Amino acid sequence: MKVEHKGHTTIIKDTEGNSGAFLEKVTSQIATFKDANLILDISHDKSIDIKAVKSFLDLAKKFKKAKKSFVLVTSAIDFNDVPSSLHVVPTLLEAHDLIEMEEIERDLGF
Repeated sequence: MKVEHKGHTTIIKDTEGNSGAFLEKVTSQIATFKDANLILDISHDKSIDIKAVKSFLDLAKKFKKAKKSFVLVTSAIDFNDVPSSLHVVPTLLEAHDLIEMEEIERDLGF
C-alpha cells in the first residue's frame, strides 16, 4: 500500500494486487483519511471483478456522508455494471478531474 497526499486529496495505491486485503487495510486506517478526498488505485489488480468493486460501496457511502469524494481507479471492469453511487474511473487523471468537479459542486451548494 502506497499513500500519497496532494492538496485535499489522498491517493492510496494497492501494491499487492489483492483488492480484498487492500479494502481491509484501508478500512482499518479510515480515521487517518477521513478528512480528505480519497482515490483508491486498484488498477494493479488485473483479476478484479464487479463484485470486488461493489465491496467498496460502504466505504464510498461514508465519504459521501462526510461530504468528501471517493473514487476507485481501475480499467479492468465494465463501467456499465457499476452502481451510480460509486465513482469508478480508468485513470488517475480522471479521478482528479472528478474530485475537482465535485469540489466545485460542493462549493456552489449542490
